[in-house]
Amino acid sequence: MIAKLKGLIDSLGDDWAVVDCNGVGYLVTCSAKTLARLEAGTACALFVETQVREDAISLFGFLETGERDWFRLLTTVQGVGAKVALAILSVASPEQLLQIIAAQDKTGLTRANGVGPKLAVRILTELKDKAGKIALGGFHAAAGAVASAAPLPAASGRLEDAVSALVNLGYKRLEAFQAVGEAARELGDEAESSALIRAALKRLGKGLLA
Repeated sequence: MIAKLKGLIDSLGDDWAVVDCNGVGYLVTCSAKTLARLEAGTACALFVETQVREDAISLFGFLETGERDWFRLLTTVQGVGAKVALAILSVASPEQLLQIIAAQDKTGLTRANGVGPKLAVRILTELKDKAGKIALGGFHAAAGAVASAAPLPAASGRLEDAVSALVNLGYKRLEAFQAVGEAARELGDEAESSALIRAALKRLGKGLLA
């Protein structure tokens, strides 16, 4: 089982790279974000997820363990194969995915090729309690320094009311979630929905989101 490849980038394609390791070329499928950081003729080290089928052995490469772990997690969802998982990772970084799951932001997932509304809801539902188990190198989501994709804390009802109010005003759910989370961190868990909404609107209006 191949877990990591270190060598030179021999060539690049729309969704693949060939890594030359001591004269042996390995074809590795990657997300668009990973491919954008690779350059032919340069050295690289890729973390690899190997999938073995009766008719093929496929290698999927990632520059960071966080992206590889999200790939593994996404492919546990029914209807999400390797191609769809890479499509999602092509439009959202691990940090952004953490926020999308925490905010239950369906539109954040439907930007990826092959992800419709029904599949997006299934991904959000199945991963909301699992995403927090992924190590993200010390990343803290802006929405209240979220370190997991668990539901919002004790004041979740007031927070959700504030998020819904901002969405109704035309803001995207993800930015509303982030603004309300920062407002809650500033005002405390006991803050009422109205206070959270006012504070969040100020942050959105002044472009103060982290």
